[in-house]
Parts: sequence; structure tokens; C-alpha cells
Amino acid sequence: MLQRGTVFSVADNSGARVFKLIGIPGKSKMRFVSIGDVVSVAINGASSTGFVKDHSVVKVLIVRTRKEVRRKDGSYVRFDDNAGVVINDDGDMVATRVFGPVAREIRDLGYLKVASLAKEVW
Repeated sequence: MLQRGTVFSVADNSGARVFKLIGIPGKSKMRFVSIGDVVSVAINGASSTGFVKDHSVVKVLIVRTRKEVRRKDGSYVRFDDNAGVVINDDGDMVATRVFGPVAREIRDLGYLKVASLAKEVW
């Protein structure tokens, strides 16, 4: 679970280094987000040759969280870090690679490009 102000890592090659969560579009009363949610973030540090620029606001899909997520079969999944990938307004990835594993819930939510580019889908 992530909340406003959380600083988390980048799981793609968009050029961003660190994200800071600043808002949850369409869900102003929602306090926490989990795997599969789309959030607005500010980029804290970015490569000069990347797809995104430093201090810009972009949409990010959460692909990993440290807080466990319960699945319908009763099992739980959790990861070692909080991470996300940059997406555009249509829900497509901006980057061309995904680093690290992503949750199976990402594929179930319809983000097939993210799931196919990931090394592992848990």
C-alpha cells in the first residue's frame, strides 16, 4: 500500500530515477493504493536522455508493493520494494523495458504490454 508522499522506485527504462506519489486521479477520498492502481507522481531525478523530464508530473501504474496483496485463491503475494512504470493517457507504456517481476494482477487488469515485457510475472 502506498499513500500520498510515498517515494518509490522505477521499474522501467523511462529515464526517471525516483517517483513521489502526489495524487490518485478520480479517487480523491482514497487514502491508499495497491498493485494495479494508476496514480499521479512527480519525478524526483531523471536522466537527461530519457523519455520523461525531471520534476514533471506523469501517470504511473503500480506493479510491485511491499504490502502483501490477497488473491482470490487465498494466497498472498508481496515484493521487496515498491515500484511502478510510466504510462500515457491511453494506458500504454512509455518505456520499452520492465525491470524485475510484476504481479499477475497487472495482466488480469488488461495491461498486457507491461506483463509481456516483464522478466517474471508472479
